[in-house]
Amino acid sequence: MEQKQSHLKKEIGLFAAIATVMGTVIGGGVFFKVATVVAATQSASLTLLVWVLGGLLTLAAGLTVTELAAAIPVTGGAVKYIEYTYGKLPAFLLGWAQMIVYFPANIAALSIIFGTQWVALLHWSNSAILPVAIVAGASITSLNFLGARVGARVQSVSLIFKLIPIALIVVVGLLAPAHVNFAWTALTSTHQTSFLSALSAGLVATMFAYDGWLGVGAIAGEMKNPKRDLPLAIGGGLIAITLIYVLINLVFVRTLPISALSGNLNAAADAALRIFGDLGGKLVTIGILISVYGAINGYTMTGMRVPFAMAEEDALPFSHLFKRLSPHTSVPYFAGAVQFGIALIMMLLGSFDLLTDMLVFVMWGFSVLLFIAVFILRKREPELMRPYRVPGYPIIPAIALIGGIFILVVTLMTQPLLAIIGIVLTALGVPVYLYHAKHQRA
Repeated sequence: MEQKQSHLKKEIGLFAAIATVMGTVIGGGVFFKVATVVAATQSASLTLLVWVLGGLLTLAAGLTVTELAAAIPVTGGAVKYIEYTYGKLPAFLLGWAQMIVYFPANIAALSIIFGTQWVALLHWSNSAILPVAIVAGASITSLNFLGARVGARVQSVSLIFKLIPIALIVVVGLLAPAHVNFAWTALTSTHQTSFLSALSAGLVATMFAYDGWLGVGAIAGEMKNPKRDLPLAIGGGLIAITLIYVLINLVFVRTLPISALSGNLNAAADAALRIFGDLGGKLVTIGILISVYGAINGYTMTGMRVPFAMAEEDALPFSHLFKRLSPHTSVPYFAGAVQFGIALIMMLLGSFDLLTDMLVFVMWGFSVLLFIAVFILRKREPELMRPYRVPGYPIIPAIALIGGIFILVVTLMTQPLLAIIGIVLTALGVPVYLYHAKHQRA
């Protein structure tokens, strides 16, 4: 472990680490999950509460998994932490789930959102949402086939446009007079729903917007002083993200009534129109579109390299195809084509909420294994070099573990079919793994 870590240049300071954490987590979800959260809570104050709770759970999760990242600083991230703790089959299943569910579902869901926003902006028919979504996803995959440099440029441009709409909506929206008044202490749902049911469904809905925290620990091996700066970077970054998410949702509930937010995927655009007027609202919506386009690009660029990395280790059937690189741009084009093919099927069959809830369920299943791994390795390998230890052990990891189990149980209870589909898609990796292992031995 120490030898591999010595090859990493320790160049990342505290400020750069905080920026990395925030850039990794902040995505398009904050603009669109308000529709699902409000539909679940039917209360402005309860909506804000679940965003706070979602941030605190994400903070506990990030601080916990980073101990593994610092102790096991190898390329491959969570897949390697699972393999180190549990063995090759569980690690393969995580890589398989990322390849079959996580990245394609993100691409599909965000492409659908792109289509929804595009149609609303130009006042096209809703029948155009799916074609626009397919064109968006296909164009980004094509751009990435031109080389990693092109994908990186798209990402850099979209990062700026990702922050501009958030900043404008938060600053101007909070300074503008409130269009809707609500009681901060009225935490009960206005519908015939129990407080716990509304809270649970709302909390689960926020998890997609906080997605990305699993990768924040990857910078551990390149930090100048991980023991001091890593908890500050993760803590500071995730607290700042939580504050931003709460503030932007405060603007939404001050600007539009609950009935206009609930289930409305164009809620952010509608709020922008109310705050900035017709022209200003359209400009902010264009910024949101560019932000979403960049988010699709990020998942496309990263996702196609997961099956490529697995194929490099000959972990997949047809590995010789998945590790093929285009001769001029060195892009894993076969892996990218398969990824878009799966995303296309998901676009045709699923909705934004269905796809995002499924990917959250599947990935939190593996997140729970990672939280448990911290406890296992503390006991099994107390001498393991840990440049960073999760603060507040065992309380912080216990909070992350209980929160993760809560998300899984709520999803199983409220959306059993979705959960079963996620489990089945992941479990399909078992016969694939066994068949490939048998084929390798033959």
